[in-house]
Amino acid sequence: MAYKITEECISCGACEPECPNQSISEGDSTYVINPDKCAECVGSYQSSKCSEVCPVDACVPDPAHKETKEQLLAKWRKANPGKEPASGTY
Repeated sequence: MAYKITEECISCGACEPECPNQSISEGDSTYVINPDKCAECVGSYQSSKCSEVCPVDACVPDPAHKETKEQLLAKWRKANPGKEPASGTY
């Protein structure tokens, strides 16, 4: 499932450079995650980097965007054409 950024976000920007699919951007008052791009770091990392680096735990799974690992990997492949996913990340 895609992640989302909650209202606890302090707009520190720590999450944005960590996203391998460039799905995080600065919103009006907080950072936001585009659920159409977010692959939960499947294909790149073993866990979601945004949630690891967030100092206030504002990056959480979004239950409104439930997806299988196969769907997440397909998103990663679309964002990273011609590349192979890292071993152990899916």
